[in-house]
Amino acid sequence: MSQLPHVTWLRAFDSAARHSSFSAAAEELNLTPAAVSQQIKLLENYLNAQLFTRLPRGVELTDIGHAYAQPIRRSFTEIQQATSNLFSAKRRKIVRVHASISYGALVLAPHFSAFHDAFPDIELQMTTAVWNGRIDDDAVDVEIRYGYGDWSDGEIHHLGHRLGEVVCPPQLLKSFSNTPTLAELAKHAIQIIGSEADWSQMFALTDEEVPSTLGTIKADSSLTALQIMSGGSGSAIVSEEFSKRYIEQGLLASPLPLRLPLTRSFFLVLRGSTNQRSEVLEFRDWLLSHHLS
Repeated sequence: MSQLPHVTWLRAFDSAARHSSFSAAAEELNLTPAAVSQQIKLLENYLNAQLFTRLPRGVELTDIGHAYAQPIRRSFTEIQQATSNLFSAKRRKIVRVHASISYGALVLAPHFSAFHDAFPDIELQMTTAVWNGRIDDDAVDVEIRYGYGDWSDGEIHHLGHRLGEVVCPPQLLKSFSNTPTLAELAKHAIQIIGSEADWSQMFALTDEEVPSTLGTIKADSSLTALQIMSGGSGSAIVSEEFSKRYIEQGLLASPLPLRLPLTRSFFLVLRGSTNQRSEVLEFRDWLLSHHLS
């Protein structure tokens, strides 16, 4: 069957299915019950299937009628929503943001409410990934990329330099008689995949020797490392902007004054033609003017 049934037949069928009545469907569609009955009969003939059982009072969907009614109702709902969203007097504004899971959860997400207060007509939709390099997805308006900013696509804005600090849970600190050294904390190291060199670079800031072995735990993101430590074990080097709330809440501590300038940063990247949409530009300007942490 290559052609769709006539939409007026489908409208009559959908209404009658919802009301279990040709008369109620007729009232909803501003038709006569005979007209509704005729349209449904035409649909049944076209499909070569009985969709309703006619009862003394009202009608009842057959099994095949039930199966057909669900996708028809869903289709009309989607058409109605699309029409409302795209052609209503005030178009719904959506900015779709993709970020690393750590930046998205620890930096952006806590500020969504503030953005909504400033721009109540813009809806932010965020997706995340553990590894946040360049993605090819036309459904994304804005990327928060991690790296050196040496990409040739899109409009790129640096989101600031970052400093790494050594953090650990208070329980671990209590196991030391004095403030622990970097080497002592390194024995409990959680190494973040892709940033393993941070520990040797942190040791380069001190006169201590790099231990022959570091802690054996590895995590795929700063967020995962922070969650491991909040459970009471391990130490890790993470960006200050990531650990800030954990420290403020007393879940973690930063026992050493050392700060490591991190070579990679986060960048705001506007995709293709999205930089022409007012809502995307408003998100860009808001993010650049608020040094989120």
